Amino acid sequence: MRYLIPSPGSSALSLGPVTIHYYALCIIAGIATAVWLGRKRYAASGGNPDDVSDAAVWAVPFGIIGGRIYHVISSPQNYFGDGGNPADAFRVWQGGLGIWGAISLGAFGAYLYFRTHQTTLNFLQFLDSLAPGIIIAQAIGRVGNWFNQEVFGKPTNLPWALEIKPSNRPDGYSEFSTFHPTFLYELIWCLIIAFLLIKLPGFLKNTVKNQGDIFALYVTGYTLGRLWIEAIRIDEANYILGFRLNIWVSLLVLSCSILYLFRSQRRATPTKTASES
Repeated sequence: MRYLIPSPGSSALSLGPVTIHYYALCIIAGIATAVWLGRKRYAASGGNPDDVSDAAVWAVPFGIIGGRIYHVISSPQNYFGDGGNPADAFRVWQGGLGIWGAISLGAFGAYLYFRTHQTTLNFLQFLDSLAPGIIIAQAIGRVGNWFNQEVFGKPTNLPWALEIKPSNRPDGYSEFSTFHPTFLYELIWCLIIAFLLIKLPGFLKNTVKNQGDIFALYVTGYTLGRLWIEAIRIDEANYILGFRLNIWVSLLVLSCSILYLFRSQRRATPTKTASES
């Protein structure tokens, strides 16, 4: 049977002494896309798009560090367990960025920028402007997972199954060759949410009432998809009460975003065009 998604031939390109990892290129492309779209949306809201670029200088390194810390904490056995190498925790280009660590610490970095610099719009307006670009960046980043042959799902014989090389199959799955392409499921889900975030606010004027609502809708939409995608992944993870740690984190984040939206409906936010400091 011919499968739709083959294994990539390699995960890096060697140019003499220089090795370029496709995962890193995907992350860079995602960041560039998020900043580009964020600038356009921020400007459309009346802000100076340079605020987005300047804030990104703070947010991106915070986000990469946060994403890596979350990944290492949630999968410590890969680095500090039997056969693990602690030095691998610093090799970000090999894959492994936890989205919730990246978003939370990246947002904190941007918040620090908005607190310490004069900007044309406030922090919540910045988050709303950036939300669709962030989730598109996540979609692009998932292509990097395909190159690394990682974070795939349970074995399957569906026509769109993902072929995985024997060396990349988890323990206990060596006899299976094709798996659910969860990277593709999440990529498609992210693009759907990005489209809705861009198009829906104009049709949901009575729902998107306050600054920060679009970002909260992004978090809500993404976590709803992440829950079922996470449930079919088989990469090594820590479990709590029989469920993967990321499922519990997604449920917590989902609850917080829904609570934020609920409270947003009960308050009126005055228009504000200058950053709080």
